[in-house]
Amino acid sequence: MIETSGSTGVPKRVALSVDALLASAAASAGAMGGQGQWVLALPAHYVAGAQVLVRSLAAGTEPVLYGEGHFDPLRFAALAGELTDDLRYTSLVPVQLARLVDAAEGGAREVGSALRRFDGILVGGQALDRGLRERAEMLGARLLTTYGSSETAGGCVYDGAPIGTTLVREVDGLLEISGPTLAEGYLGDPERTSAAFHEEDGVRWYRTGDLGDVHDGRVTVRGRSDNVIISGGEKVLLDSVEQLVRSRPGLGDAVVVAADDPRWGQVPVVVATATADLGGLRALVAEQLGRAAAPARIVTVAELPHLSSGKPDRVAAAGLARGDARDEPLA
Repeated sequence: MIETSGSTGVPKRVALSVDALLASAAASAGAMGGQGQWVLALPAHYVAGAQVLVRSLAAGTEPVLYGEGHFDPLRFAALAGELTDDLRYTSLVPVQLARLVDAAEGGAREVGSALRRFDGILVGGQALDRGLRERAEMLGARLLTTYGSSETAGGCVYDGAPIGTTLVREVDGLLEISGPTLAEGYLGDPERTSAAFHEEDGVRWYRTGDLGDVHDGRVTVRGRSDNVIISGGEKVLLDSVEQLVRSRPGLGDAVVVAADDPRWGQVPVVVATATADLGGLRALVAEQLGRAAAPARIVTVAELPHLSSGKPDRVAAAGLARGDARDEPLA
């Protein structure tokens, strides 16, 4: 049983069978070039961390455990040096990768060496900024972005390609997934289970709730369907705004959330640890995504709230946004 993070809603207890977990581990090994030894740098009670343990059991290797505490690039680098298997892997969320890249670029040679030591680094949990990926790959890191959820036993799409026998399709703009890694359902919640899982022509499908499309076998994820607001009568996909905001210097860890507005209904608000030129940011977003998507303001905090999984705590970030003074959105 895996409890979801609850980053945007009520936590759910996802029931996964042994067969689903092992099918995911086998598909991952096939996509990564074989089984190997792992550094476990994520909490084991979330699916990405649990899958590191499952993959290790399937491979017969002993994982190196990071343990609790603040993610420190030097400590991670030291643990990477303890790996002894021919094939070496780890699984990270983007904020961890960003800290490693910052440290390596800042002169920590052992961190750069650690990044190059891995035969594969899975990065998931949220969208990976293209600029961060390019910086990591310039340092020699071999990255694979992952898409999936607890309901699919973790990542089932690597770099846009379904792994193993996973099938992904688009239905009315939303992604659905089928394959041997699907969960049994939600523990003690038959109504939610029947709403998320359904059978068609003898094939069981999971409704992800994610916006996206599939072309020539490649999956593109646009963002959560429940992370859409109506601002001034126009739809705004906050995930798209966030990806664009994160491309700006100093805003690589920014979170974009919704805030109520007496004039526009709701507006996007940026919560970040760095200050930025609001006018320039508004103009950039308006040019590429439309005026309704332009952030109304930037809330600067000392530290962004995160869940224990490493993902941003969007509920807490939205609370921070609500507590700040309002500015008028771009006219």
